[in-house]
Amino acid sequence: MNPADRELEVSEIVQVSWLDRWQVYKRLQELEIPCWCAVDQPLRVKVNTVRQAAQVMSVLRQVSAPRRELVQLLECCWQIG
Repeated sequence: MNPADRELEVSEIVQVSWLDRWQVYKRLQELEIPCWCAVDQPLRVKVNTVRQAAQVMSVLRQVSAPRRELVQLLECCWQIG
């Protein structure tokens, strides 16, 4: 079994700004990560694998990290590739 596919089954409330939560919700839906969000309620995410946990962290970083940090990360990836 691939370590990234190891079962986790964790359900958490994701702390994300009210302005960003629908963007995060939509992206997680695109990644087929179980999540739900009702009006005036926090975003909830069910993480089933290590890979999904990494994807959730990446999506959250995209909406919360300063632009400069994201540019540096992208430049680092380009150097590695």
